Order: sequence, then C-alpha cells, then structure tokens
Amino acid sequence: MKMDSDLLHSPAVGLAEEEEADMNDWKLPLAFMKKRHSEKIEGSKALAQSWRMKDRMKTVSVALVLCLNVGVDPPDVVKTSPCARLECWIDPLSMSPQKALETIGANLQKQYENWQPRARYKQSLDPTVDEVKKLCTSLRRNAKEERVLFHYNGHGVPRPTVNGEIWVFNKVPHTRTRNTFLHIHTLNTYIPVAAINPSHPLAQMPLPPSMKNCIQLAACEASELLPMNPDLPADLFTSCLTTPIKIALRWFCMQKSAKLVPGVTLDLIEKIPGRLNDRRTPLGELNWIFTAITDTIAWNVLPRDLFQKLFRQDLLVASLFRNFLLAERIMRSYNCTPVSSPRLPPTYMHAMWQAWDLAVDICLSQLPTIIEEGTTFRPSPFFGEQLTAFEVWLTMGVENRNPPEQLPIVLQVLLSQVHRLRALDLLGLFLDLGPWAVSLALSVGIFPYVLKLLQSSARELRPLLVFIWAKILAVDSSCQADLVKDNGHKYFLSVLADSYMPAEHRTMAVFILAVIVNSYNTGQEACLQGNLIANCLEQLSDPHPLLRQWVAICLGRIWQNFDPARWCGVRDSAHEKLYTLLSDPIPEVRCAAVFALGTFVGNSAERTDHSTTIDHNVAMMLAQLINDGSPVVRKELVVALSHLVVQYESNFCTVALQFIEEEKNYTVPSPANTAEPGNLTPVRDSPAIPRLRSVNSYTNIRAATTARNLNKSLQNLNLNEEGGPAAFSPGNLSTSSSASSTLGSPDNDEYILSFETIDKMRRVSSYSSLNSLIGVSFNSVYTQIWRVLLHLAADPFPEVSDLAMKVLNSIAYKATMNARPQRILDSGSLTQSAPASPTSKGTHIHQAGGSPPMPSTSSSSLTNEVPKPPAREQPATRPPYTPTLGGQAPHSHQFPRTRKMFDKGPEQAAEDGDEPGGHRNYISPALQTGLCDWSAKYFAQPVTKIPEEHDLESQVRMERQWRFLRNTRVRRQSRGITQRGVSRLDDQIFINRNPGVPSVVKFHPFNTCIAVADKDSICFWDWEKGERLDYFYNGNPRYTRITSMEYLNGHDCSLLLTATDDGALRIWKNFADQKNPEMVTAWQGLSDMLPTTRGAGMVVDWEQETGLLMTSGDVRVIRIWDTDREMKVQVLSDPVCMTNFLKKVTMNRAGTWALSILVLMMFTVSQLCRVMTYREHGAWVVKAHLQKETDGHIISVSVNGDVRFFEPRSPDSINVLQTVKGLTALDIHPQANLFACGSMNQFIAVYNANGDVISNIKYYDGFMGQRIGAISCLAFHPYWPHLAVGSNDYYMSIYSAEKRLR
Repeated sequence: MKMDSDLLHSPAVGLAEEEEADMNDWKLPLAFMKKRHSEKIEGSKALAQSWRMKDRMKTVSVALVLCLNVGVDPPDVVKTSPCARLECWIDPLSMSPQKALETIGANLQKQYENWQPRARYKQSLDPTVDEVKKLCTSLRRNAKEERVLFHYNGHGVPRPTVNGEIWVFNKVPHTRTRNTFLHIHTLNTYIPVAAINPSHPLAQMPLPPSMKNCIQLAACEASELLPMNPDLPADLFTSCLTTPIKIALRWFCMQKSAKLVPGVTLDLIEKIPGRLNDRRTPLGELNWIFTAITDTIAWNVLPRDLFQKLFRQDLLVASLFRNFLLAERIMRSYNCTPVSSPRLPPTYMHAMWQAWDLAVDICLSQLPTIIEEGTTFRPSPFFGEQLTAFEVWLTMGVENRNPPEQLPIVLQVLLSQVHRLRALDLLGLFLDLGPWAVSLALSVGIFPYVLKLLQSSARELRPLLVFIWAKILAVDSSCQADLVKDNGHKYFLSVLADSYMPAEHRTMAVFILAVIVNSYNTGQEACLQGNLIANCLEQLSDPHPLLRQWVAICLGRIWQNFDPARWCGVRDSAHEKLYTLLSDPIPEVRCAAVFALGTFVGNSAERTDHSTTIDHNVAMMLAQLINDGSPVVRKELVVALSHLVVQYESNFCTVALQFIEEEKNYTVPSPANTAEPGNLTPVRDSPAIPRLRSVNSYTNIRAATTARNLNKSLQNLNLNEEGGPAAFSPGNLSTSSSASSTLGSPDNDEYILSFETIDKMRRVSSYSSLNSLIGVSFNSVYTQIWRVLLHLAADPFPEVSDLAMKVLNSIAYKATMNARPQRILDSGSLTQSAPASPTSKGTHIHQAGGSPPMPSTSSSSLTNEVPKPPAREQPATRPPYTPTLGGQAPHSHQFPRTRKMFDKGPEQAAEDGDEPGGHRNYISPALQTGLCDWSAKYFAQPVTKIPEEHDLESQVRMERQWRFLRNTRVRRQSRGITQRGVSRLDDQIFINRNPGVPSVVKFHPFNTCIAVADKDSICFWDWEKGERLDYFYNGNPRYTRITSMEYLNGHDCSLLLTATDDGALRIWKNFADQKNPEMVTAWQGLSDMLPTTRGAGMVVDWEQETGLLMTSGDVRVIRIWDTDREMKVQVLSDPVCMTNFLKKVTMNRAGTWALSILVLMMFTVSQLCRVMTYREHGAWVVKAHLQKETDGHIISVSVNGDVRFFEPRSPDSINVLQTVKGLTALDIHPQANLFACGSMNQFIAVYNANGDVISNIKYYDGFMGQRIGAISCLAFHPYWPHLAVGSNDYYMSIYSAEKRLR
C-alpha cells in the first residue's frame, strides 16, 4: 500500500492524535539508550591547567628611593601657585627639609606595609648612584629568586631624559645639590631576574631581553606633566597605589556628583570610622567592595594569562595593580595616562566603576549621622545586588555567552557569613554548567576560598561544599594533594560517615575521596587512617545505585598498589562483602565491583598462602560474570583477571604451554561450507557482491577462518542453565560462546595466538593432562581462569575480545620465549609441589625508600602492544626498573630436574644487551577500561539541568513528538484497511536483488525500511522508493549465520538486534542513514548452542513494554534477559516451544517431532511459569503465534503444512487446516488474520483465517513470467498488509493488498 507521504511528514496534528500518541508511545521504555550505550567509555579530555600558578612568587624586599631635594624645585618644571605639595600625605614645607624627607620616607614605608607587612624595607633618601647600586645589589642578594620592588620618586630632580635616564645625586662632599643620571637599563642590572618598579618613568622604547621579567608602573606618559591641583597630593600616583580608599573618597568629593550627598566634606572623610581589614566597619567595607570591583574589572578585561600573572601570582603585585586601575581612572580625569609594562587595556570607563560610585555614595550619605549622632552603620547592598545579577545570568547562562562579570565578586562574598550560603549555592549552580565553568571559576581564584571553608563546622554548608568540590575534582584531580595537605579529606570522611546526609551528598563525598586516593600514596595513607574502608563497606547495601558504584570504585582505588589497605580490607572481609555487588541490577555497579576486586588481587606485594587462597576465591567469583549481559562488565572482568595473571605469571605460563602443545596436536574438523539439502542459507557465491559498508567501532571485524565444532570432551563444561547461584566449579564453565571475528587487528599476524589458535584451544580438553601434571589446586584455578580468558577472547563485543587477546598473547609470548623446565619434569615429582604463589612483584609499584628488585626471569611486565619481529632495534636507555615480559631466555639446563614447580630458580640480572631483539610487550599492569574516568564525567557534566528529552522546547523532544505522531497515523490508517478485510495479497510493490541469499527479513514497524539479513550481513532497503539504504557486516564468524532479527525501540530511536546460531546477540544503531553503523552492545544470549547449517538456530522475541528479551533455539532452555539491567533474570528449562514471547523453537526429542507451547503468566518481572503444553504436530514446527485479542487463539504450523488452532485453556486443538507440504517459511499477520506459507516448491500461498487461499504467488511481475526461487524467508509487516519474501535466487520482493484498498 502506498502511504500518504504528505501526512506522514506534516507537523500539523489534531488533538485526538496527540492524546493517542501520548497513551501509547510516550509511556514505552527505551532499551539500550543509557549513556554507557551512547558514549565511548573513556574519561573527559584533560583541560589545560591554566589556573594553578606554576611559578608563584613573593615580593620579599622593597627599596624606597626618594629624590625630593626638599625646598628646591627642579629646574625643568615650572610649578603653579598654589601647587600640589603633599608627599605621602605630608607637607614637606611644614618642617625642616631633612626631617620632612625622613618623615615622608617613614610614611611611605608604612603605606607599603599595609599591603605587604613581611617584606624587608630599605629606604634610600636623596641617594647617590653608588648608594643606589649598593642598595639594589644587597636586596637582590637577600631576595634570591624572589621579587624586589624598587619605588622611585624623583619630584626633586629633573625629568627623565629621552634616553630613559633617571636622576639621582652625585658624590659631592657635604652637599647633594648637583644631579647625575642613572640609566634605567643600568638600574636593571643591579636588580636582575624579577623586579617591580612603580612610580618610575618608562622610556618609549622596546624592552631589552634582560627586562622581560620586569613589571613597571609609571604615573604618566613621557610627554605629560603630573597634575598640580592643590587639593591633590603631589604624589598622586603613589597615593593611588598605596592609599587607594583615601584618595578615591577625596576624589569623589571633588566631583560635581558629590553635591548630591549633603554634608560631606574633605575634612569629614578624614574621620570615616573603621579599619581597612575590618569588613564590618565603613572603611573596611569600602575596601572590601573596592577589592571586589577592581578584581572584577581586571578579570573581565585582561587576557586570562595576564590576569593570572598580575593578579594571582604575587599578593603585593595584585594589590598594586588593583590600585593601578584606580590610578588610571583618577589621573585620566587630569589628562594624565598612567602606563605599565606589561601594558593593560583601558579600564577607566568600565561599568563596574558606577557600582563603586554608588557604594561610596551610600556609605558617605551615612557619615554625618554616624559621626555626629552615633547611629549604626548600615551595610551596603552591593554584594546582595551583585549576587542577584549573577543569579539572573545563571537563569540563561550557556557556554557560548560571555562569562558572568560578577564571578570574582561571588568569590569575595564567600568571606562574608551573611551572604556565604547564598553565594555557595549560586557558585554550585555555576559550576554545574560544565567543565568550562569550573575552569573559569578556578582561573578567577576560587580554590583558596573553598579550601579554607573546609575548616568550617557549619552543617548547612556541607551539601554545598561537597557539591562544589565534586565539580572541581571531576575537572582537575590534581587538587588531591592540596586537600590532603590541608586535612581537607577529613571533612569528606565525616560527610560520608554521616547517616543523616542524603545519599546524593554521600555519593559526592565518596567520589571526592576516590579522587584523593587515586594513584596518590599520601592520600591512601591519610584516608586509611581516617577509617575510609569501614565507612565504605557500611554503604555497600545503600539503595542509591550511584553511591554503591562509587563506594566500590573508592575501595578499589584505596588498596590499589597499597598493601596496608588491602590487608585492612581482608580483616574487614571487604572482598566477600563486594561479592553481593556482582549481581547488582545496575551494570555500572557490577562493573565497579569487578574493578574493586581486580585491584584487590592486583596488589604487587609478596603473597602468603592466606593471600593466595583469597586471590583464588576472588578469581573464581569473578569468573561467574563470564556471560554477563553488559560488555562494560566483561571488559572490566578481563582487566581484573589480567591482574591475577600478572601476580601468578609462571603458573599461567605453564597452563599456556600445555594448551599450546595440545592445540598443535588437535585436528580441526573441516567446516561445512557447502549447502546441504534443506539448508535455507547457502553460502553466497554471486560474483557481483557489492562491497560492504565500513562500520564505526568495528573496523577490525574479520571472519574467522576455521570451523567451530566443540570437542566432545569439553561438552561437559556447561553453565548451570537451570539458574540459581550454583557453585562455580571446573565443570560449570561454558566453552561454547560466540567466536568473535574481531580478535585480530590490522597487525593481527604479529600475535602469538591468533583467533584460529584460540578457537582450537577452547575445544581442546586439557583437563586430564593438566591434572596429572600440576595437581588439583592448580587446575581448579589457573586452568579455569585460562579457559575464562579463552572464552572472553571469543566475545562477540570487539573491545572485550581485543583485551582478552592481549592478555592471552602476553602469557603465550612469555611461555614460548622462556625455557620450559616444567616440560622436562617428571609428573610424579610435581604432585607434591608447594602451594601456588606469585613468583615476582608487579612492575607498576616501587617501594618508597627501597631499592627495586633485580629483574628476574619470572618478572612480569605487560603492555598494550603486540610483539614485533626479532629485528626490532632496542632503545638506547630504559627506566631504572622495567622488568620485561620475555626478559632474556633463562638457561633451562641450569635448573635441576628435582626443582619444585614454584621455585624462582636462579636470579639473573638482565642486562640491556642480553634481551632478545624480538621482545615486545602486550599489556601493562596498568591496563584499564576507562570506567572510573568515564564514571567521573557524571560529576563534571550538569546534574541539575533538565534533561534535553524532558525539555518541551528542545530539538530532541520535537523529533520524538514527530515520530510518535507518525506512529499514530500508521496504526490508524492500517487498522482501517485490515478492518475492511483483505481479499488479495499479490500486488508486487517492490523487487530487487539482494547482495546475499535472504535468510531473515524484518519490516520496520513505522517507516519504509526493511532489513534483509543473509548469512553474515544485513542489507536495508527503502521499499517505497526501491532504494538500497545500507549494507554492512554483522561481525559473526563465517561458520555461523544470522537466524533472527528484531527492531528495538521501533517507535522511537530504532536499534536492530541480530541473533546468530552460535548464541550471540548484537545490537546496532545508525543503520539505514548517512552515518556509519555502530555496535551498541553484544553478548552471549545462549552459551550452549552449536552452529549448524540446519535448524532454527537462535530465535528471540522482544517485549518493548517490559524490556524483556526471550532467547532460545536448538537448545533445551529459554533464557529471559532484562535489557534494562543487562542480565539474565530467569531460565526456563526443557521446553520445546514458547509463545506469547517466543515465536518458535524446534527440537528433536526421542525421535519424534513435537510442539510444546508455553502459555506464560507473569507474576513478577523475573518470574514466569509454564501453565500449558500442547503436543499434536508430528513434524518440525515452523511457526507458533498467540493472537493478541481477548479471545485470541494460539496458531501453530509445522513443516508438513498442518495449521492447528488452540484455545489457551484447552489441551487439544479446536481446528486444523491443511496447507501445502514442504514448508520452509511461514508468518502470521498480527492484525489482519492472514498467514502466508513459503515452500521449497517455489511458490507462496496466502490464507485467511478460514483456511481459504486468497493469493497464490509463483512468478515475479515484470520478469517475463520468471518463476520465483525456493522461499528462504518471509515476513508480514506489523501493521500494513505487506508481505516480504526472500528466495534462494537472491531476490527480495514485497507484495501488498489489491490496489483498490490502498
């Protein structure tokens, strides 16, 4: 039927349609759409750390050089009368010249001491050149590498020359009336490295290299004169730099706007009460506001690196430059332009100066009543108003907007107890905008403020501080050292131990602690002393999943490479308590538990018998996750087992040698590549097969080159399908998982163990031979873990198999490169071997203060790389201690025949030149999946923001709404057609040649896409336009075939599930569009299936409403998977066929073909029971279907063509219809009461519910009567009366109802 495309693509919709869409699609859950499915499991990209000053400096010495020559005006300056006379607020003419000079010098020193009281001050009054030189060299010598400030006032000497020369006095006995010049560059040679030169003029010339570290401030340009207004001090620039509040108030009163504040005079402002460092007083509050405003102006105007250098590197420099901004504003009003090096952009017109004027206005307006009447000072509303402005910005703040200019003010407000709570709340909201916001806050100087606040005991601050610190550490984990240094970790330990704190705040606290202990030995020691392990163990059963996840990660990190914490965990039975999380319903929690147990066994300290036993127990518990439904869990499992491999390397080498030897002697049966009678999916042999499309994240897919038939001696190694936590034993491990074709990489030929070798190893029975060689204890752990790794190396998810391949090849390389003393030993002497223990320490820990052990032949070093050919050149140098994987080959003839299995043998010091050139490492002890860093991204990203899918105005929400309205139209229009009845179904609306023989077809329920699977690839067609949309490789090995497909989330963002006859399930996204297909997840749906060229293979059924996936096939079990939890929830044993959820399952039982239909009643999500079994068919059942109507029947069809109708409550059929014999495919329309049969005899028959044939299709339309091929598959559309048919001649056709109905 041709659908109305205009309606389908129109955004307009009626109210009734909206209500119907809401009732259906909006309520359906989505499967495999979590972040772990849509993101790559890796951490955030590290941001450049620009906020932390690498070369923080301090000004420790100050030279005050005053050339005033009191009483004598310089000859080149004509002063007005009256004229500005005050120097450091002292009139030099009010006392004798010498006393005036000394008083001015003393006053200047006091003014500087307000900003830097700990500096060493030296005055030089009317000095000579030699005195200046002596002073400068002395200060530089004492300051060492720190800064020296050189203050020069030359109001009593001539102006600087055009060559940049300043004037001092010459050495004339008893008088200093004659001047001599001192070049500025010469002065810099006296004070090298770093200096500050306020108040001295700048020559208008480029700075030489020797002055690049010199910061200079000067009062005016070379062509300008200082203001001579008698109401201003003569050293106006110095007054701005050293007494900014006093001069700012004085200047404010001199402006016309001051008349708006009655009663305020210059004399009155001298009486303003308070102290500069007391923020509760008028003077202190003004100083506080001034600091906030100048900091804000600088942060908003200056480049970030310049701001850091001038305003955060040195406290005195920061104060001087804040005051310099005031000097620019005041002096520009008198036509003077203060200059600096480095040069600053103009700031005198910044809008924040208006806020300063308002604050001064409000303060001064209270001054008369405060002084005269003693009224109480009312604090300024400045900070409250700025917080409100910041809050307004937050309501619409996004990353691409300009940063909020109030951010530096927010940090200043943290100093106030009145506004602190609100400021912390707003700061947390800002940091929650993302890593860019955290970087901005750190660059402005948030760190020392929030670090200091950790000393507060106020409980109301706890949630806010925990949130802020979680944001900071999620972006910059280097703060861990600062926290431990200031005992900040104790704050978060107390939060974690506080049972009254909400779970989300305890989660953030444990995340912070996990960062503190991450690869930081000092942090591990501090937190261990703070009882972190016991606190974490108490939280393991918390109902909050994110808390459980981070508690496990924190435990894994605190004992990673830290033996005292490991033994503390042993004493508290931490590993046993973590076992409960291995069955947690949340995959991330299970993954975190595997990580914690992996680092628990991965500690590199020497093992005792006790610790070895613990390691074995942990390993066997971990092995039970071999068929976990989540690939992130299985990846972490490989890494955890690799830690065990590192610790017990020699033992695994022995196992590897035995497997390798048996694999060499194992004959591989030839795969059945040819089509057999009855085989519905013959191998493609078409010469014109189009090239498959590349697949993202799956580019290393390649078909396996060997058959995969299990050796009979391994068939007793099956997982306990009947469910329950069965004891894990050597016989419980399945060895028949899907053989992934992704085990190789572009340089796969460099692997010691190829996929073919590993596949053969999995079929080799090494149990008896290994048992006789090394004893039961060895076999029960190391052999089984080796088998687990072999199983994981054949995982259907590429990343899992790649990791496992690296671990296996690491051991295989070392086992083959080293001598093999075990092979020349008498097996009888080995049965008395000592308990297994590791033979060397891990290579990723160095004991502090001790010498590293010499590399021995049993040392372990695993890296991520694969071996190169022996001709590879060795590097010239290497780290002091890097034990190599292969090392040098031990001299096996030196070992006595009676040496015990686990003796280390003679120690050898491997020299650089002794190592074989062919050595190359595979994995490293630091092998990791990125789970922890990926999990930390949660705290770096916005958590208080409304998710995009819930935002009614978002693009994502609009797209979903359009899809749901489209779905509603499809349902309504198709229902109208099926209700009128379909009398014919033979109008061919689509035909095309598929790249491979179709084996499974699946209509998308709502768009015009159909998926056609051949043996190992999937082709997508637009059946309305007749175009091919996509064609890509599924990734299953060549001796397996696709036997079932399902669309997941078909109503929304569709995913495609494919099932192959080896039990593997793969889920794909981004198919049939312009993007490359990507694998979302893959796992082993059934672990005991044998790939064959006949039979049903693996069949699945999907229930979108519950998120349950049923899997079964040519096996005696039905597995039920919860896709939300990604774990098996139930196993139904020994059925033959299941309906309602499962469409068809075939099995040969006792030589007779039977049908067993399960009618399921669901009591809980994880508990189903069988209530009825039907057995009437005498041949292979092709299809079973349960009608969805209230009085619907169960319909089943066998290969003999008999169609039987069952009433669910009756054991006998109520109707039998006979169709054609030799059926190869059948499908039943879920809405239209039609069923279609495909035959090997090259025709299709379509029947109605009464058994009447309404269409009989034998020939293609438009091909001159060409006969259709043998039918290999067919499928109805879920809603439209469309029938898709695939045949063995590669053609794919679709038939629809008669044209008058469309």
